[in-house]
Amino acid sequence: MNVLLVVAKAPVPGLAKTRLCPPANPTQAARVAAAALLDTLGAVNATASTIPVLAYTGRFADAEDGAELAAALDGWHLVPQRGDTFADRLTNAHADAGAAFPGRPVLQIGMDTPQIRPAVLTAALGSLAERDAVLGPAVDGGWWAVGLRDPAYASVLRGVPMSTGETSRHTLAGLRGRGLHPAILPVLRDVDDWPTALAVAADLPGSRFADAVGSVVDQLAKGGRQ
Repeated sequence: MNVLLVVAKAPVPGLAKTRLCPPANPTQAARVAAAALLDTLGAVNATASTIPVLAYTGRFADAEDGAELAAALDGWHLVPQRGDTFADRLTNAHADAGAAFPGRPVLQIGMDTPQIRPAVLTAALGSLAERDAVLGPAVDGGWWAVGLRDPAYASVLRGVPMSTGETSRHTLAGLRGRGLHPAILPVLRDVDDWPTALAVAADLPGSRFADAVGSVVDQLAKGGRQ
């Protein structure tokens, strides 16, 4: 079995998806973040032969839709994020997942791709079974997934500038510099701003994410009332 590692932030107003503000307000942005995370957790839960792990930061007790998130995380292995920088926290999340489940490949995703589906995750894990690493580039130059047969190689992430238009390129170069040969996964869009949220929601009718984004659109049309 493979480890499916989700790195996420508790969707607390004022702390989650702040780049959606404006036009969303902090509570609306947190509700969109909660929906994105719930859709992501649902996809992981529906992916066969995996061990689900969440590396989290923030207090889920203070989060939007906290009770539903707690239910979705039932049976998951939970680890708090560690480190001063995002790169440190990613590296440590892989290390903690590897320590908890030694000898297992680790595929890591975030909460910014609510369009992820079990078929996409299954295909990524299939590629990881054949290669020593996989990398899923994002449209904005970042990446939505990194998978390693040996999670110790995640140490390469410490030297990668995160949240830039060159993050994916630098990550790929770092992995290759360690002698790895990553398979490249399909390019996806990370939901980091409002135009992207609208575009991704339009492709996900009936999802929690689309409903949350649609609710914000409706509230904005009424003058921002919640």
